[in-house]
Amino acid sequence: MIKIDGCEINSRLFLGTALYDSPEIMRAAISASGAEVVTASLRRQAPQDNGGNRFWEFLKESKIKILPNTAGCRSAKEAVTTAEVAREIFETNWIKLEVIGDDYTLQPDPFALLDATRQLVELGFEVFPYCTTDLIVAQRLQEAGCRIIMPWAAPIGTGQGPTDLKALQTLRNRLPDCILIVDAGIGKPSHAAQVMELGYDAVLLNSAVALADNPPLMAKAFRLAVEAGRAGYKSGFMEERDTASPSTPTIGIPFWHQIKEVSR
Repeated sequence: MIKIDGCEINSRLFLGTALYDSPEIMRAAISASGAEVVTASLRRQAPQDNGGNRFWEFLKESKIKILPNTAGCRSAKEAVTTAEVAREIFETNWIKLEVIGDDYTLQPDPFALLDATRQLVELGFEVFPYCTTDLIVAQRLQEAGCRIIMPWAAPIGTGQGPTDLKALQTLRNRLPDCILIVDAGIGKPSHAAQVMELGYDAVLLNSAVALADNPPLMAKAFRLAVEAGRAGYKSGFMEERDTASPSTPTIGIPFWHQIKEVSR
């Protein structure tokens, strides 16, 4: 269970709501994932569906916690304005803050991100900043008032999985009191298990489920992977060894087996 801003969340898998072939498939995937938090962008529109009203109503009427995001914003001013609109629409002070700095990698602009974070914290938002694995940026975001930080595993939508596990581990070690949620770049359930084994608090993903041949089944697979990774981390892993060590003790080997080995 994660406690964020007084809200208790049992599922450590957060899910995005974009790219699904239909609202029905999206709902089925969310249900199969067990996710209690989903992200949504204010920029999502469907002209043929009256500006996406049905989409918004489904999210607002469900018991799922909505985490609005500022996807597509490229300046601190634009991101802050979008966040304020989101707070009015969804009646939540939670905001996933994205300020894109590069169109090719969709890497966040660290300077605009920090600027927007400071403004939003002053405005009373619970900021979930999307960033890279840069330790200094993460530390500055925490100093600005962030209790949650969301580093990527790899660029958005690439499905590459964690490209720098050491950097992710460093963030976990150096920010022990911060809620860390890996966001972006996760492509397989095994990727999710990997980062959860590092001690991360949750995983947020979208494309890996929405673009699967069977989104609900893939959502279930990710749910199980996140649970397995967390259980492994909590149970404690065995230490790695340089030499082999038999799992079966040599004491008690049948006498006839010992004679057979000597006679060879």
